[in-house]
Amino acid sequence: MIWLYIGQAASSAVGPMNTLIAMVLTVATYGIINAMLARRAIETGETVSLFSNRVFGSSGSAVAALLFGVTALYFATFEGSLMSIALQQYFGGDIKIWYLVIIVVSVPLVAGGVQNWLDRLNGILLPFYVLGLAAILIASTVKRGYPDGWLSAPAPPDLPLPGWLQAYLIFMGAWVMMMYTFDFARHGRRNDADFHAKVTFGWVFYAVCFIVAGLCGIYLTSSWDHGNSEAAIISAILSSLGGVGLFVFLISQIRIQSANFFSASGNLERFVEQITGKATPRLLWVVLVGVGCYLFMLTNVVSYLTKALAWQGVFITSWVIIALAWLIVTGRRPRGYEDNAPAGKLSWPVLAWIIASAFGIALVEQKTSLKVSLLAPLITVAATLFLYVPWILQRRKVAPVRAPEATGPDLFAQPEKVVE
Repeated sequence: MIWLYIGQAASSAVGPMNTLIAMVLTVATYGIINAMLARRAIETGETVSLFSNRVFGSSGSAVAALLFGVTALYFATFEGSLMSIALQQYFGGDIKIWYLVIIVVSVPLVAGGVQNWLDRLNGILLPFYVLGLAAILIASTVKRGYPDGWLSAPAPPDLPLPGWLQAYLIFMGAWVMMMYTFDFARHGRRNDADFHAKVTFGWVFYAVCFIVAGLCGIYLTSSWDHGNSEAAIISAILSSLGGVGLFVFLISQIRIQSANFFSASGNLERFVEQITGKATPRLLWVVLVGVGCYLFMLTNVVSYLTKALAWQGVFITSWVIIALAWLIVTGRRPRGYEDNAPAGKLSWPVLAWIIASAFGIALVEQKTSLKVSLLAPLITVAATLFLYVPWILQRRKVAPVRAPEATGPDLFAQPEKVVE
């Protein structure tokens, strides 16, 4: 349901037509980048942490695992809060009790890992989500009528940036999905790489997420006068289809909540293992993520969650650009050759990542220009390219070209990859 909310939030800020243009551009961007990341993950079976170790070195790998883990934890808190609000709106009762119910239900869903129960759960629930969303739209139209002008409403006056660009920058805040792509695509079979690159993690998936779901969000909030808050979508769904709408909402949230718990627990586990050198049980981290989510839910999560995600969004944007540049440059080497980051705690890729991210955060926090603050993600991209690309190109020129067999075990030649 986050995709419905992002669509209607962008539309309320810049108008529906500007939002639609931004959706199309976003689908193109996500489709291109995620296709590359998905193919890499399927080819090697690497996690975000293992891939980051190649690109940034050991210190960068630990930072990437921590960043992804905490971001997934925050998303789990946000999604869990929405589920609790929906249950309270429908049944009443103490919101703290519903917080606890959501956590108690979420933890067992992820305990078995992604390839067993979690994979089957998401497959079973997908058609119910699709049919349920269609039913909500039909019920909303029957009860409220067709909302005239829902897609042609004018943009607000005096926008600081072109409306389509401002909406595109809003969608850039979800680039963490590219990290999700890596951690989930690695479970795919190599024979299915083309399908996963185009459909499962590519432009088809994001056309549904951003365009279809986003337009549904705009349509629903135009039909019902529930405002533009995070709870507006929930109220519109419950008003449209009552208990069935609640069922559909919970299905959608359970699907993404399972992914959030899986990614948060796995990456926090890897971070601690890299720092301490000691392995810990996966189930322990699933439980700890559940406890952390519940404690965050008890606070005014939205007030600081938005700020925290804005900061992390800058770090993630910079990570994606460096990863993309590394893939493009090393992809022109002989098969099996990879120009890994030099050993050391502060290699230049790590410094470039930190400097560009700090610069982006400074732009987000500055108060003198709203335009500059909004442009922070794009400026961060430019800063990252400026700092990293000359270094990786120079390294490509001077580094000796080694034969694939001299690089150690050839991951590309393995018939089956090891999956955690």
